[in-house]
Amino acid sequence: MKKVGFVGLGDMGLGMAKNLVAAGFEVTGYDLREARVAMLTEAGGKGAASCRGVGEASEAVFVMVMTGQQLYDVVVAEDGLLAGLKPGGAIIVSATVKPSEVRAIEAAVAEADVALIDTPVSGGRPGAEGGTLTMMAAAKPELLEAHRDLFDAVGKNIFHVGERIGMGQTVKASLQGIIGASFAGIFEALVLASKAGVKGETLFEVVRTSTIASPLFEMFTPLVMDRKFTGTGSQIATMYKDLGITMALAREVGTSMFATAAAFELFQAAIARYPGEDNQSIVKFLEEIAGTTVEW
Repeated sequence: MKKVGFVGLGDMGLGMAKNLVAAGFEVTGYDLREARVAMLTEAGGKGAASCRGVGEASEAVFVMVMTGQQLYDVVVAEDGLLAGLKPGGAIIVSATVKPSEVRAIEAAVAEADVALIDTPVSGGRPGAEGGTLTMMAAAKPELLEAHRDLFDAVGKNIFHVGERIGMGQTVKASLQGIIGASFAGIFEALVLASKAGVKGETLFEVVRTSTIASPLFEMFTPLVMDRKFTGTGSQIATMYKDLGITMALAREVGTSMFATAAAFELFQAAIARYPGEDNQSIVKFLEEIAGTTVEW
């Protein structure tokens, strides 16, 4: 039985870790919140007192944290994964960070004779819980194949996007630009229709049968009209952070992102108003401006 570690047991990480347990792996997890570790142990996993402890108990470790600084600390710090992982182990970065931030740990990982796989994921909490995530993996092909069983336990669509570390994050940043711009268009259209007197149900039925129909629209429009703005596994803080990564990469490589920039500003305004809520809370911000409420 392969021993697998997991650092970061949030909405995404806990679902992924549980799927690894269900697939028959021996899973050891760590999170700053003891309650999240307890949820893993209740599902059949084990808890560790530190990142180092996870490394000591594992052959391969997934890292699902929020920021590049957290990634660096988890891996490189004195009590981090590299202090516990044995040579020949692997670190699988499933977090979304800047390409430069995952490359910042590359030298230290290589020096410890540990493999590094850069593979951010997409699919939200439903994908994490259902084991249907899309994974954008950057590593040598043979390294990816060596850990294919782990990816198959948590993902459905697994893409090898390149060998260079950071390419997984680059693809994810591009994807998030599309998602952010799509969110902005969906939410603005819902408010426009509502303000103009169109029932939300009418717009929903029309759009879902049109060429612009998408899982994103089908998932989030009912949440808006049911007025569910928290606890849906799609936190505005995460998307706002991701769009910031997209915009930073655009500046770095010298390209223009007009639609994504507008979406980023919309997310920035909404997160100031509703910092602890989910992506669809942007609608409430737009409703306040328009003086309407999106309803069925």
